[in-house]
Amino acid sequence: MSDEWKAPSSSSGNDDQKSWKLLERTLQAGIQEQRRARRWGIFFKFLTFTYLLVVLAVLFPAFELGDSAVETRHTAVIDVRGVIADEEAASADNIIGALREAFEDEGTRGIVLRINSPGGSPVQSGYIYDEIRRLRGEYPDIKVYAVVTDLGASGAYYIASAADEIYANKSSLVGSIGVTAATFGFVEAMDKLGVERRVYTSGEHKAFLDPFQPQKPEETQFWQNVLETTHRQFIEAVKQGRGKRLQFEQHPELFSGLVWSGEQALELGLVDGLASTGEVARRVIGAPETVDFTIKGSPLERLSKELGASVADRLAMWMGLSGPALK
Repeated sequence: MSDEWKAPSSSSGNDDQKSWKLLERTLQAGIQEQRRARRWGIFFKFLTFTYLLVVLAVLFPAFELGDSAVETRHTAVIDVRGVIADEEAASADNIIGALREAFEDEGTRGIVLRINSPGGSPVQSGYIYDEIRRLRGEYPDIKVYAVVTDLGASGAYYIASAADEIYANKSSLVGSIGVTAATFGFVEAMDKLGVERRVYTSGEHKAFLDPFQPQKPEETQFWQNVLETTHRQFIEAVKQGRGKRLQFEQHPELFSGLVWSGEQALELGLVDGLASTGEVARRVIGAPETVDFTIKGSPLERLSKELGASVADRLAMWMGLSGPALK
């Protein structure tokens, strides 16, 4: 009978079963692949979001979390750290800006300049010195205290002398009231190498600091007079700031450029006491809570300065073309 129904053979059933299993495995593999793709997608989205947050924090310092002015009684702390120079962390713009914010804050009961600096530009130091004295006159109820940590020398001491009082650690290095300007001379080296130096100027003494040309006695004396004038200005500022506390009549070497330990500086009248920032805040000001008013650049600015310090500035300083320095 040709029209009779025939049961499927066992081999046909096995084939169908294998097909179903293959299809099932394919579907499961597809689902797993989708899950993996979804997990990777979430991961990359999270990574992109984190990257954008970092970029925003770098480009916009307002996103940074840090100390800010508070309404309670506090001691305002401003760091004077590193070389005092334009476009550095301890520039006049940064220090003066921080000082004004600290004086204007209603919760400020006293200000501490926390100093750790070898000095630097007499111009920048002078700007800060003058502004401290001006602000002290405008806000007579708020006193300024300088606290030297490791080093408070030269231009840094210039700044400190404008404060109401100066404190240091017994092992701090304080003083160095002097002016320096250094360079090198390569004239003999040029002669030995057979190299000829050609300089074209429109002024008789325009290239008097050129290290590749012989020194002239009159130019050397002129430059010495410049340094002595700057030194005199430095001495007058320190005397005005410290007054009778400075034992300069008994110790004229105070203005020789020497540096003393904090313990020695106390005996010489260079400092008023031995104390840390915390001790001054608690014991002298009476406001143990401290608030940092130091102006800090964005992370991008700090990174760029660390990685790319100006080569031209370094060369100018090395060749003696950057002017006198209080250090």
